[in-house]
Amino acid sequence: MIYAKTPLTPEIRAAASRAWGAEGEGERLYGGEESAAYRLGGHVLRVGPAGRGVAESEWCHAVARHAAVTLPEAVAPLATDGGATVVVVDGRPISCWPYVEGSWPDSDVPAQREAGARLLARLHRALAGLRPGPRPVPAFQESGLYGDPHPDAADLADPVLDRWLAGFHAGHPVRHPLHGDYYTGNTLATDDGRIVAVLDWDETFVGAPELELAAAALEWGDDLIGPSKEFVAAYHEEGGTAAPLDEESLAQLVRHKLRREYAYFRKAAASGVRHDEEDLEYHRARVELFHRLRP
Repeated sequence: MIYAKTPLTPEIRAAASRAWGAEGEGERLYGGEESAAYRLGGHVLRVGPAGRGVAESEWCHAVARHAAVTLPEAVAPLATDGGATVVVVDGRPISCWPYVEGSWPDSDVPAQREAGARLLARLHRALAGLRPGPRPVPAFQESGLYGDPHPDAADLADPVLDRWLAGFHAGHPVRHPLHGDYYTGNTLATDDGRIVAVLDWDETFVGAPELELAAAALEWGDDLIGPSKEFVAAYHEEGGTAAPLDEESLAQLVRHKLRREYAYFRKAAASGVRHDEEDLEYHRARVELFHRLRP
């Protein structure tokens, strides 16, 4: 996995101090493919990619702040005195978040996988009533979601999947905000396995909750073999908003996610990212899974 190497510049430090009173050493935190996170005492600064618009970030942050009202694990951004959650420094959106102690949970541990599923169900319930209006810029996961072609994933063209997606969404009208990237790396757990934080809301968008349930079941299952049925069962037991999924629906929604992963990999490579052999092998395995899960 290749993470952003954006530095914490003196200009960013100064802006963070003025906007949020954030001061500290500036420890680079692990993770972040597009945004780099730095700990400054009790704050975390997220330095976004150059060119990402303020409106897009503020829209995503509003979803996080709504979730945090009723979901303690939802980590929301801090506002400036003027009410904004983003300041721009050298063309990059900068946001400030409370620091939460913890580490990535282990989805291979059944209890942590179940905890992740139950937290997702509660998160969906917390977001079910929010109507935030159109996202200023469509999320990456939205491309092709309703059966339209994937121009950035032509090698995985599948008209049958496209027609299935269009039909699925016609028959599943429930829409509400989704986290958009719910995997272990965007959560934190304590040493005893309790999940205490949901992080990184950059990919949030409004969609069918079944889509996120399927994607999360893959990420919290064996991500080279297929989605976890135990994850899905725990989610429903906890009262999540997604409707029950049969095996075909679960597989096809996972395949949408895998096709978007393929497009993201190609986008990163085109931008100059150099993937190592481990990344390439993982990419090949995910493409193989896309084909193997075809109903």
